[in-house]
Amino acid sequence: MRRYVVQIGMGVDLHGQNATVAAQRAIRDAIGTNSLPGLRELGGIKSLDQMIVEVIIACPYPAEHIDSQKVLEVLPFGQKTLRVVPGGMLAPSGSVIKDLGDTSDDIVVCNACVIVGVPD
Repeated sequence: MRRYVVQIGMGVDLHGQNATVAAQRAIRDAIGTNSLPGLRELGGIKSLDQMIVEVIIACPYPAEHIDSQKVLEVLPFGQKTLRVVPGGMLAPSGSVIKDLGDTSDDIVVCNACVIVGVPD
C-alpha cells in the first residue's frame, strides 16, 4: 500500500462505558475535517472503494468490548481493517446515572489512528 494520509482522533463515551461508541467517535474525530480530493488523481484509483483504510483503536478495554462491524461502518468508503490495541483511558466522572446506562463512574476514552492509502 502507498500511504497518503494518517489521521488521529479521540472519542469519549461519558455515560454507559461503551467502548464501541468511544471508538466510533474517535474515528469521526479523525476523519471529520478531512477531504481527499486528489486521492483518485494521484493514487490512480477509479473508485473510492479501492482505497485502503487501516484503523488502529487504542482502548482501555480488551478488543472483545468493541463491535468491529459497527466501528468500521463509520467509514464511508474503502477496504477497511480494524486493529484494537491497549491504550486510551478510563477517567472517573464522579457520578453514576443508571438512566444513561452507567454501570460505573468511568468515562471511556479511545484514540484512533486512521491510515488511508491505495494499492501498490
